[in-house]
Amino acid sequence: MRELLKQVRVIDPGLGIDQVADIVIADGEIETVATQISEISADTHIQDGRGLVLGTGLVDLYSHCSQPGFEERETLSSLLQAAGAGGFTRINILPDTSPAIDHPAIVAQLQQKSREINNTPHVYVWGAITQNLGGKQLTELTDLAIAGVVGFTDGQPWENIALVRRVLEYLQPTNKPVAFSPGDRLLSGNGVMREGAEALRLGLPPVPVSAETTAIASLLELVTDTGTPVHIMRVSTARSVELIACAKAAGVPITASTTWMHLLLDTTAVKSYDTSLRLDPPLGNPSDVEALQAGVKQGVIDAIAIDHAPYTYEEKVQAFAESPPGAVGLELALPLLWQHLVESGKFTALELWRAVSTQPAICLQQKPSMITPDEKAELTLFDPQALWKVENSSLHTLSSNTPWLGQEIKGRVVRVWV
Repeated sequence: MRELLKQVRVIDPGLGIDQVADIVIADGEIETVATQISEISADTHIQDGRGLVLGTGLVDLYSHCSQPGFEERETLSSLLQAAGAGGFTRINILPDTSPAIDHPAIVAQLQQKSREINNTPHVYVWGAITQNLGGKQLTELTDLAIAGVVGFTDGQPWENIALVRRVLEYLQPTNKPVAFSPGDRLLSGNGVMREGAEALRLGLPPVPVSAETTAIASLLELVTDTGTPVHIMRVSTARSVELIACAKAAGVPITASTTWMHLLLDTTAVKSYDTSLRLDPPLGNPSDVEALQAGVKQGVIDAIAIDHAPYTYEEKVQAFAESPPGAVGLELALPLLWQHLVESGKFTALELWRAVSTQPAICLQQKPSMITPDEKAELTLFDPQALWKVENSSLHTLSSNTPWLGQEIKGRVVRVWV
């Protein structure tokens, strides 16, 4: 099958391209990219691309899959449908399933199930560092590496810093990414909201900035000591951005990501007590959001992750401090990031696309997709002006724990090529 997209806005951060062009896709490969294509074969399907954006496929660094163990929240099938509907061509699943992804058999099971679901994003699996994510006994890291995990993480804060150092030593030979979610649980205590004026006003237990920054500082020292590259997940404070910037300037081998909601919302949003705003780490103060946005633009923060975390209605309908942390986002992230960052002029389209496509792939030691002849078509077609209402019926995910539920938003993915 041959398709021609006429006068579509092509965005390829790897090539530094943001221009209007014609593009021919044939049998799953990019055949031609040109300013204008006039000679068209009779078997070519033509689509008017004016007003649409064609970018390299989006890559999500980490999200939660509830299968196996919590299929009432999300199945692998619904997760992949949501990811495809959100423009993602690759998705990387965190190991906090039940049982956890801490054994090659679980990896093989998820890989097999993903192959049985057609026309959906490529699935990659993070392997657990410790058995059952307990933070005490290491998994068979080499066996998991051979089984094909994309990298290693427990996806949650660690208590034993000595074990973290041992992990960095053990994982060095595997040449696989290793990611840590920084946080000091003793400093966090029972906190559910970033410390500051809003937390005082709302009467919610605070989480100090130091709960994140002391963990990052310790991790940076260990990386400097061992030389093992590390990815820092869920960066959420201005001080963390400073620490990471200094470490990168000193040549410490790290990459970092923040989540899309931490880029768009701050503590002032929590006044609604919407439990979908209960996140871990919590939303930052306005100064944190400004620093995170600047960090992404400057490349200090390499990538934007979705951290899609589905929960049932019953799990989320309780007091703010008692609800489990997390929100869905695979279908909402690109429209809302584009609307609030690109249309507002805070980001260029290339800056945003780089952080949700090219850079996540690089953080995972993967080759980013490219929009150039003879490359496989791994593409996202996006209509930035399409209006739609966020409702249970309009979402592919089984859960609807999002603060945008019931609201009309602008921007929707038209199609992905995988």
